[in-house]
Amino acid sequence: MSSATTFALLANATSLPWAGVPEWPVAEFVRATSAELARGARLCAWFGVPEPSTPSGPGGGATIRLVEGFVRILKEDYGRVLDRIGNDHTDRILAAAARMNSMIDSLLALSRLQSQPLKRQPVDLSQLTRYVLEDLRSNDPEREADIHIEPGLVIQGDPTLLRIAIENLVGNAWKYSSQSPTTRIELRRETLAGTATFVIADAGAGFDMRFADRLFGVFQRLHSAKDFQGTGVGLASVRRIIRRHGGDIWAESEVGKGARFYFTIP
Repeated sequence: MSSATTFALLANATSLPWAGVPEWPVAEFVRATSAELARGARLCAWFGVPEPSTPSGPGGGATIRLVEGFVRILKEDYGRVLDRIGNDHTDRILAAAARMNSMIDSLLALSRLQSQPLKRQPVDLSQLTRYVLEDLRSNDPEREADIHIEPGLVIQGDPTLLRIAIENLVGNAWKYSSQSPTTRIELRRETLAGTATFVIADAGAGFDMRFADRLFGVFQRLHSAKDFQGTGVGLASVRRIIRRHGGDIWAESEVGKGARFYFTIP
């Protein structure tokens, strides 16, 4: 359904069989649409694309919400008269809209990383990694895990941003090790070319180094979403955080033999 068709439906809403449904008052719709358009405009500004004159471009969150709203009303009020295939179609539309909204939210979170002030103070990466792993293990207590964290890895950086970076890196190591008999994750410090370098290594699924240049791109995934869930924004966020600290990040891997993420924080 195009945005023009969608808005035409709105313009003639009083003639629709669900006109006046209390779950979708006009005033609430206007407020929601305005908020989505503003959100889309911020995304356009951040990624350097022109703000669209209609909600069909990169700022089309309003159209997504609109379609989702109409389909939800259709399913709730008329699902009983739809056959199995019809209900399956509406479920697929709602799931796709939810995924798109999640992607938009991820992009906005990514954009905020650049505008958030950088506050440097001592940050214990060892302790931070332990906290993150404790949370992961509490949600998956049955998993066999072999964890090695080098103690005393303290740097100067922004604790909030570095928490986001460690959550993504360690979270990925945990996620991509889910199909291994034992999850093995290590945090250590090495000296490479005279520079202190931190390494987060795992023994999970790994990836093909031929596609390593896509690793830190937005919405670039090297694994099927069916095998490993995610939005494809996490590593892009990590690289932005590390570079805001004046450092760099790269990775090495082999399919089926885990991955190693190296990063520097001067």
